[in-house]
Amino acid sequence: MILTGKRALVTGGAVRVGKAIVEALQAEGVEVVVHYRDSEAAAKALSPHAERADLESMAECAALIERAGPLDILINNASLFTKDRLADATPERALRELNVNLLAPMELMRQFAARAQTGAVINLLDRRVRANDAACLPYSISKKGLEELTKLAALDLAPGIRVNAVAPGPILPPPGSDGTGFAEMAGKVPLELFPSPADIAEAALFLLKADYCTGQVIYVDGGQHLLGNGV
Repeated sequence: MILTGKRALVTGGAVRVGKAIVEALQAEGVEVVVHYRDSEAAAKALSPHAERADLESMAECAALIERAGPLDILINNASLFTKDRLADATPERALRELNVNLLAPMELMRQFAARAQTGAVINLLDRRVRANDAACLPYSISKKGLEELTKLAALDLAPGIRVNAVAPGPILPPPGSDGTGFAEMAGKVPLELFPSPADIAEAALFLLKADYCTGQVIYVDGGQHLLGNGV
């Protein structure tokens, strides 16, 4: 795909990894619609095309695609993360993460594909899809589900729409953290290097341009996914 002149929607695009992806797309000549839930000022500072939606609502997902206008690219970046073990994963709490991390990307892809003959989708996963982290059970289920959805949608939407994914490892400390102890909390990384948001954006750009790739997952985690649970 030649990116110049294309139009993209990036969910959760106002801050952190989403912001890096937006800026990388803009540098390639892409007109970007930045989705946000709470970060209105940051979204509008990035792009004149900023749209608010609560991705817990499937109706708002559908309305977001409609407002975003004709699209060539969909980046499902927005996610919700909580550290809930099974005892804390009430249906209500678990459903929030399943909605935002799995069902919202599904509905956004469905609505995108209903309006576009050709295009590309990138889903943001997590290196945890290759591990079993009981400390964040609903989150892990939702991201593992999104990995399978990526493959199934790649088959279902071919040949017109390609669907790929990027699975980051430890990148940034949690929002509000000063970063103290981040390396220790992040765990062992074989390359002893932590990826940056720009590294994630670079992988997304590669997959967008690679017309021969669909159903692929690129891990940008310094090899951490190779360790499985041994992190």
